[in-house]
Amino acid sequence: MQLFIGNKNYSTWSLRAWYLMSKFNMDFTEEQLVLDTPEFYKTLSTRFDVQKVPALIDDGLHVWDSLAICEYINDAYLAGSAWPKDIAQRAKARSLSAEMHSGFIALRNEMPMNIRATRFVELSDTAKNDITRIDEIFTQQQADYPNAWLFGEFSIVDAVYAPIVLRLKTYQINLSEAATRYTEQVINCPVLQSWIKQALTETDIVECDEAGVDV
Repeated sequence: MQLFIGNKNYSTWSLRAWYLMSKFNMDFTEEQLVLDTPEFYKTLSTRFDVQKVPALIDDGLHVWDSLAICEYINDAYLAGSAWPKDIAQRAKARSLSAEMHSGFIALRNEMPMNIRATRFVELSDTAKNDITRIDEIFTQQQADYPNAWLFGEFSIVDAVYAPIVLRLKTYQINLSEAATRYTEQVINCPVLQSWIKQALTETDIVECDEAGVDV
């Protein structure tokens, strides 16, 4: 099984699939490419119809898009354990994942993931509203599952929100006490720490993701 990813410093979508697969101890080969380079597109074009990461090859099956990869891994290898067991909580977890997957556009545009940096950005009101909603989600889930993952046990939704947690750290965004407890748990996860440590060794620069000013 091969997982194609981009730069660990910048590639939020890559992190989601990698985090889930690593957290569940999946056996896979990591194929890392430098984003927005001729080699990136050339490598992917010979294997996939869509030249984006993450992308997975498993015994001849090609899967792309981070959420689709997570769903495939859950179905094919984890017997459904990457979602909450309870049907109502599973539906909520999927709703929150879909909200992240298709929403929070202002936050994502104005606060690109940049693990190596500590930055300040002037945020739009829309981005601030996105942050308020993130705080609300984390706080609500901490009320239901204190000092735990969003739904108690680690699941796809935690992988989906991990890049947001890293963005909040980079741009020094303050959250409520309960939401901060969740972000600290994510940051301190040994599996995520492995990704972070590797990201800190990278030297490639993707200019469009170098937002804000150093602090």
